[in-house]
Amino acid sequence: MNEIKKHIKRPATYSAISRILRYLVENAYSFTVAVMGLVHATLGVIFLIGGVWELVRFNAVSVIVYVFCFLLCRTGHILPVYASIILEVTIYSVVSTYYVGLSCGTYFFLFSIIPIIVYFGSSLFKGSQRWGVVLMLILNVLMFAALYASFFEMSPVYNVTPGIKLLLVVFSAFAMIIAVIFYNVMYIFSSENQVNILEQKNKQLTVVAQEDALTNLLNRRGFLPMVRELMSEPSNHFSIAFCDLDDFKRINDSYGHEAGDEVLKHVTTMIKRELPGCDICRWGGEEFVILLNGCDLVTAKGQVERLRKSIESNPTSFFGKNIFVTTTIGLEENKDIYGTPEDIIKVADARMYYGKQHGKNILVFEDQE
Repeated sequence: MNEIKKHIKRPATYSAISRILRYLVENAYSFTVAVMGLVHATLGVIFLIGGVWELVRFNAVSVIVYVFCFLLCRTGHILPVYASIILEVTIYSVVSTYYVGLSCGTYFFLFSIIPIIVYFGSSLFKGSQRWGVVLMLILNVLMFAALYASFFEMSPVYNVTPGIKLLLVVFSAFAMIIAVIFYNVMYIFSSENQVNILEQKNKQLTVVAQEDALTNLLNRRGFLPMVRELMSEPSNHFSIAFCDLDDFKRINDSYGHEAGDEVLKHVTTMIKRELPGCDICRWGGEEFVILLNGCDLVTAKGQVERLRKSIESNPTSFFGKNIFVTTTIGLEENKDIYGTPEDIIKVADARMYYGKQHGKNILVFEDQE
């Protein structure tokens, strides 16, 4: 196939970011629980400085929980990890608010898990199960409302210093914002990646549908539209050669079908070698149709005759045996009288058939009386 391929060189920075995002998508659960463990380790240090020992111990337990979650991720047990993240963050939001109050903003973590609920839930659950994700989002919002209403006028157990309070508010808000941005980016990237994968598969399926599996040549489905497009422009000159290998059944009967396949592949190689740049179609069985673009009948006649002689004098080597084969070829050029590719091919086919009836291994390029 004659194709003009445009290679767009993407910046190295783009490729690096793409590789990083792909790695994070492929290891999303492990990355999430690792970050969650780091967040609780940081919170443990903050509460240690603030002297809130109950929350120091709580965060230490949370770190241990995420270590186990990380191990579960490595063994493929994802659902327990998903449930553990939601449960742990919810409990932490309630307990931390009880000890240090609403003004420290630790309840923001309820919002930080919303993108996690959606992002992971969309991959874990399918169909009607996804209503469970909706239910968890509703419960998350209700938990926030109940938490706010319950502790709005309640004094906390610990009155931490303004510096610790500011640090907790900033850290909690930062975690919420980063979580929202990060998982939205991950979702967008993974969605685009899936679209690209589907497009690539569609292209591959299209190629498969238009190519012959044995020779990797075009089949009729891929070849005829190409000829039709050339015929749509009257100024295009081209010729069509219809080739049929002589006595091919004898080769299959004498040497086996594997030998016949090797002959077909060998002939394909010779056609590509003798007629570089031409579009070739395996029409069916041992028949080949060749499009010689830009060639009138005189030019095409010399090229196709050279191909016929090359096939005749170059045997196929098969397990130490040389299998000789010849081909009979019918040739016709495009003319105004032809309206479809099939019209030209039919004439070339008829000339090939005439050659079969009159000695084989010849090129026929004009109608015979």
